[in-house]
Amino acid sequence: MIFEAANFVFEPPVEVAFARRILIKPSASCSRPYPITTSRETLAAVIAGIKKVSAADILLLEGSSGDEMVHSIYKGLGYDFPHTMLLDVDQCVPVAVENPLSKPFVLTTFWIPNVILSCDFLITIVPFKIVAGQGSFSIRNLLGLLPASKYEQEVKGFRGVEQSLGIENTIADLYFTLPFDLGIIDGRQKFIGAKDHFHGKVEDYGKIFVGTPYEVDSEASDTAGVTTAYLRLIEEVKATQGGSP
Repeated sequence: MIFEAANFVFEPPVEVAFARRILIKPSASCSRPYPITTSRETLAAVIAGIKKVSAADILLLEGSSGDEMVHSIYKGLGYDFPHTMLLDVDQCVPVAVENPLSKPFVLTTFWIPNVILSCDFLITIVPFKIVAGQGSFSIRNLLGLLPASKYEQEVKGFRGVEQSLGIENTIADLYFTLPFDLGIIDGRQKFIGAKDHFHGKVEDYGKIFVGTPYEVDSEASDTAGVTTAYLRLIEEVKATQGGSP
């Protein structure tokens, strides 16, 4: 669903009321403010909405794209929410999770932080970004969950420093391996970058997208009139399986 940003109040899905641990993956690999990273305003609205219906533990999980420590990034962005655990991808124990696809695009197994497996509701929250003419939305944000200890060469690209060869295939694999329950795209503003996720122009947009990660990424791509390559790959898999993404 698409909401007007000026009136946005987060109404959690019913499943949230029964969750014991809820993980939120922001886009916050550096301490630069929104729309480079997920805005504190939107995170606060989501956390407040969760707390209205649930006593679940709330965890934020992110990794750094550079030399900054993740907890310094959290502090710089004002992520100081009470009773919320702030975690670093690279300080968690990595565990191997098998890709369920019979014919993976790239990877048969992913290493992910062990804490994810103990959470029963997963949310990815991102700014509205178009980079190099492609949508960069909630599903791509999952790449930031891959630990540098296991993906040393790739992690800079995964976390937005550069576009890596074959990265769209990796995103599609990760979508099926690590299904998130909810995607939120904060389109209060729209970021348009010619080459990377940190340099570009910003336009007012005034929309917030809420739904499954596939739904919100598709809606954002359609409304922006852009192609999002990983969505096409996901659709191809679903078509062969006879289901919807």
